[in-house]
Amino acid sequence: MPKHIDTTPKPENAVLVGVINQEQDSKQVQEYLEELAFLTETAGAIPVKQFTQKVNIPNTRTFIGEGKLAEIEYYVKDNDIDLVIFDDDLSPTQLRNIEKVLQCKLLDRTNLILDIFAKRAQTAHAKTQVELAQYEYLLPRLAGMWTHLERQRGGIGFRGPGETEIETDRRIVRDKIARLKEQLKKIDKQKATQRKNRGKMIRVALVGYTNVGKSTIMNMLSKSDIFAENKLFATLDTTVRKVVIGNLPFLLSDTVGFIRKLPHSIVESFKSTLDEVRESDILLHVVDISHPNFEEQIHVVQETLKEIGAVDTESYIIFNKIDAYTYDKKDEDDLTPKTKANYSLEELKKTWMAKNNEHCIFISAKQKENVDIFKQMLYDKVKEIHAIRYPYNDFLY
Repeated sequence: MPKHIDTTPKPENAVLVGVINQEQDSKQVQEYLEELAFLTETAGAIPVKQFTQKVNIPNTRTFIGEGKLAEIEYYVKDNDIDLVIFDDDLSPTQLRNIEKVLQCKLLDRTNLILDIFAKRAQTAHAKTQVELAQYEYLLPRLAGMWTHLERQRGGIGFRGPGETEIETDRRIVRDKIARLKEQLKKIDKQKATQRKNRGKMIRVALVGYTNVGKSTIMNMLSKSDIFAENKLFATLDTTVRKVVIGNLPFLLSDTVGFIRKLPHSIVESFKSTLDEVRESDILLHVVDISHPNFEEQIHVVQETLKEIGAVDTESYIIFNKIDAYTYDKKDEDDLTPKTKANYSLEELKKTWMAKNNEHCIFISAKQKENVDIFKQMLYDKVKEIHAIRYPYNDFLY
């Protein structure tokens, strides 16, 4: 009997690199590297080691110091490492110089996120958006890269006199970027037509950091089966469902999650997808309250909403995953100052309820805790807008 051969590709082993500077202390860098490790696992690699260095001003040639780079080089050679990932974006020069020393595959944060987006993209719209972001990332980094792009427009007499291979590659990439932008324009027109055809129904959008439970809430409210798992960027395509609470129908959309240092090329490429957010009547900003850094995640989302022009829409913070919230309980005679890590859930509720008045609620979509209260709040808000938009539809109430 022929022996079964496992053809499953072996996961790559990865080393992660972060820097401590004036903007991020050692504790923050550790949290950021944990997020980078999660991104690495989502991409299909195994993070096996983390390196950090205090760098006030990044080295223009190698980003980190030569001594730290040599330390990473020895570790890579001695431990069968396939991949080194930096938590910051590297310039084309830094990428080339570091790669020469390490002699292994090198990614920066943007490249890693683009790789995950490419893996997650399902529809033609998402695939086109990701491909555009990838080519825009690639264009300034072509010099020194062994690209060997296919010569789709090549042939005798096509190249101008004296044109180098890298110039030809640049022209091919620019042409592809132009074609992808044209494709996106056509898709955007179709999407805009679809939104118009939905009439004037009240529109609610779920927004938030990646992996906070937006798709779980979408499934709970719409009784649908949207893909949801404990990985970053499980949802790329905006999903819209008709939801009815009581006797009141509205449209609910689930959008791509945001993340710290979300690549500008991704934000630009996905702006059309995020039209659902801009054109919504209500934003439900979902927050994972069990995450130790949830306040920074709130800030990241709010800054991204500013960038896409969605700051004026009425929004409500939905603190999700209260079932997973834990804290360090302090003794009453402990004289050390209390920190956020020592707040009980009830104390956090009081703090945020006071700050946001009725504009926040605490739930567990997974365990269905406070879901009825959440639905009632949403019903009241949709009804309020509905009464203004359709003043003569008294029969609904």
